[in-house]
Amino acid sequence: MIASIKPVIVVEDDSFLRVIQLVLDPTAPYELFEAFAHFCAHDLPDFRGWCKQVRADVGHLYPADVRLVRDCDELLANIPGANALVVEALPVGAQEIAAAGGTLRLVQRYGTTTRNIDGAACSSAGIQVKTLRRRANISTAEQALALMLALARQLNQNANLISIEQIKAAGYTPTQYDRTRTPNGNWARITGLKTLFGRQLGIIGFGEIGRELALRASALGMRIIYHQRHSLVAAEEQRYQVNYSSLGLLLETSDCISLHLPRGAETRGIIGRSELENIKPGALLINVSQPSLIDRAALLDALESGRLGGFAMDSFYEEPADPDDPLIKFRNVIITPHLAGSPRSNSLDDIAELLDNLVDGLS
Repeated sequence: MIASIKPVIVVEDDSFLRVIQLVLDPTAPYELFEAFAHFCAHDLPDFRGWCKQVRADVGHLYPADVRLVRDCDELLANIPGANALVVEALPVGAQEIAAAGGTLRLVQRYGTTTRNIDGAACSSAGIQVKTLRRRANISTAEQALALMLALARQLNQNANLISIEQIKAAGYTPTQYDRTRTPNGNWARITGLKTLFGRQLGIIGFGEIGRELALRASALGMRIIYHQRHSLVAAEEQRYQVNYSSLGLLLETSDCISLHLPRGAETRGIIGRSELENIKPGALLINVSQPSLIDRAALLDALESGRLGGFAMDSFYEEPADPDDPLIKFRNVIITPHLAGSPRSNSLDDIAELLDNLVDGLS
């Protein structure tokens, strides 16, 4: 790359990928800077300073012409003359490569899976394909696992109960054991605790977050099945130690169920009344994805009936929500205020690593 030539980078208009424009393109809108400064302020008070530091590390990549595109038509219209392309979901194949006109040298996937990228077509054209294991995805998988553990061990219900009075007020019947003859474990006599070891985890939607969760759950000794539109090849199933299942069988047999599907018409209410009526009694249901995946009224009924052993959600149906919402009255429900991908450093470090990939690929 000749330093005097301004690189052209086409970027899929994902909310966090817009930071690439803020770092690399001096024509980036002021309003976008202000919006991200506000978005990051609680974790990163000096967002502009962060941009300046990252900009200093990218060398010849600044200044660049960064073109944000929302769909396939905008991609084809903006890709002529592009040197690099950054995508999350938009397809990259022979048509896009031809439209670039021979200048494209690098395709960067914002993630690790490349099913939307024609690797053979890129290789034939001498175009590198790079991936990124996103910290925000790892953090979301950690949140799912933390919620699962918290429900299984009833941490939200029993944290800081250390006195007889507190334990009785919580509805338990504490006792004193004969320490000369027995251990003193669970002197509060709390029932319903679960151990995840040996339990079955059903993952609905085995994308990048689902796979990160599988790696962690496998380390706990859980048996893992998954459901999505298409099964993985055998080598991938072996890598993640998972087996494919129908949705019905997954719901009927899993002790813990975790949802990892995108928002859309096809996934709205995918867990509805019939699914919740067929779920294994006492199962723990975790949703760190979209609230719309679960029918709200049916969920409330499943909790009222006692069918669910516990429910946890990271992003609620409304944000912010009514503190008197009936869902939070249940002791076996945990709802957190959209924390899964946080802190902001997860996604900002992802962007910094992605920019390093661009520097390397265009050098």
